[in-house]
Amino acid sequence: MALTTDDPYLGPVVVSEEDIRDRTRELGARITADYQGRPPLLVGVLKGAFVFMSDLARVIDLPVEFDFMAVASYGSSTRTSGVVRIVKDLDSDLAGRHVLLVEDIVDSGLTLAFLLRNLAARHPASLAVCALLVKDVEPSVAELAYVGFRIPRDFVVGYGLDMAERYRNLTCVRRYEGPESLA
Repeated sequence: MALTTDDPYLGPVVVSEEDIRDRTRELGARITADYQGRPPLLVGVLKGAFVFMSDLARVIDLPVEFDFMAVASYGSSTRTSGVVRIVKDLDSDLAGRHVLLVEDIVDSGLTLAFLLRNLAARHPASLAVCALLVKDVEPSVAELAYVGFRIPRDFVVGYGLDMAERYRNLTCVRRYEGPESLA
């Protein structure tokens, strides 16, 4: 989907394709330096983080392994339900592993807090978070080791983020200006 799409629900660009590419390289270099001698297991939160995690993994100059989990709290609405549930769990044993949780966006922090409690209970050697986008989140909710961009509280789509499974294939992040729910 090109940036010039005439979709009336797409607002202005919040983070450009070029800015995402540049910041992902910077994060990859930091992760490479921080994880020397202890290759990380990248845990992606599906579906949104798969695009970012793929690009991030290619700029980490270390052996990395992948696993994925899926959680649900939004459904097809722009508002969280407030209830987080695991839809797909990990295949890997985390005990003794250096785990880097890769998130597309941290909004309220509810999902992230749930995931961190869940993953910490599996006894990883270390557990850190890399989030592409962070909205206004209470600092006590989560310690974020790697942050791509801090953005306004707008609902955004693109680069893996969706509204009712639409817009994931945008190459940038844009503000969503459509209805709160799509049928």
